[in-house]
Amino acid sequence: MTTREATTTAPTEPEASIFRDTNYRWLFTAALVSKIGAQVSYIAIPLIAVTKLNATAGQVGLLGALSFAAFLLVGLPAGVWVDRMRRRPVMIAAQISRAALMATVPIAWALDSLTIYQLYAVVLLSGVGTVFDDVAAQSYLPHVAGRDRLVAANTGMSSLNAGSEVAGRSVGGYLVAAVTAAGAVMVDVAGFLLSALMLLRIRRPEAKPERATDRDLRREMWEGLRFVLGHPLLRPIAFAGALTNFSFQVNLVIMPIVFVRQLELSETALGAYLSLGGVGVLMGALLARRIAHRVGHGRMLWIAGAAVAPIALFVPLIDNGPWLFVAGAAWLLVTMKAGIDNVIQVSFRQRATPDAMLGRMNATMRFLMTGALAIGAAVGGLVAQLAGARAALWVSAAGLACIWMIIYFSPLRGMRDLPGEP
Repeated sequence: MTTREATTTAPTEPEASIFRDTNYRWLFTAALVSKIGAQVSYIAIPLIAVTKLNATAGQVGLLGALSFAAFLLVGLPAGVWVDRMRRRPVMIAAQISRAALMATVPIAWALDSLTIYQLYAVVLLSGVGTVFDDVAAQSYLPHVAGRDRLVAANTGMSSLNAGSEVAGRSVGGYLVAAVTAAGAVMVDVAGFLLSALMLLRIRRPEAKPERATDRDLRREMWEGLRFVLGHPLLRPIAFAGALTNFSFQVNLVIMPIVFVRQLELSETALGAYLSLGGVGVLMGALLARRIAHRVGHGRMLWIAGAAVAPIALFVPLIDNGPWLFVAGAAWLLVTMKAGIDNVIQVSFRQRATPDAMLGRMNATMRFLMTGALAIGAAVGGLVAQLAGARAALWVSAAGLACIWMIIYFSPLRGMRDLPGEP
């Protein structure tokens, strides 16, 4: 696709609420119960490792790393497989498999046979299910909502993701206190099963992809990579998203050290600071569609980024007293920008990609962006070790301040509307 073709004006999205669409409501609700349950386990599984198995800090760290590992191990081939199949059955199978895996934890707990190695296996294999579910869900959304309503549909989904992080982790803490960590995991199991049932209620027929006679996994994986990295719109979106993830991860890895060791603040204060991120993403997602229609979809990405760039530089100045609130407010605004990006960039990705390539495009994006999370964690720890935690926060702030330039020096800079049909 040439740059000129990519900037074709798309029809204005209808004002009618996307939630009037019954199929979208079922898709949204299925994602809601699944993600809230997963956030409960995000709290419960590490607590099981610590309280039940007396896991060391290194073992808990490995447990967290294995939850991301699946995106790096099977992310790219998952995109190829998703493009070969109907997307809804993939999502249903992923929900059921994750429910079955998570159910083994409270069962082993009750039988007093739970080990740290079982938890390693559960989070790793559940991560494989998450990869397939995420790739299939983002590829299935244009079919359910329609390509002309992608901004509205992604606004709902991005708001759901942010809200589930805030609500799910809070609920998880209360559940662990009320019914033990093992009992809280059963909420996750129920959420996955209920999500599968809701996906079965979607009635929009999905055509079976044509079976090519010359299928080759490696070739099709490289086709996905070449498509993303060679596309004038997808390439800057991929790089901007990767730099965003890298910068956020550096901050999130180092901030606990700053709060607890340098500022001598409580874990509650750290939790309040981190929760501002979820609130900011949610606010940005809710505002994205309205701002995009006034400013322009592509233009908004760099204008909002340029406006937030100097604000990001206040985050490393965090300290006791007034600077704690200044840094918190800056973090809120930075994450609002991320919430806007989540809606608009995903909509660009889905509109610019043909149906037959959606799975590989989404898998490639997740592979690159998850890789950026891993690199960000490693770089943050290394810089903090060599130059101090504050230096790592400045690395994070510098990355956040530069993201808008990737969009500015791309065809996205002047685009008011999403691209036309691919």
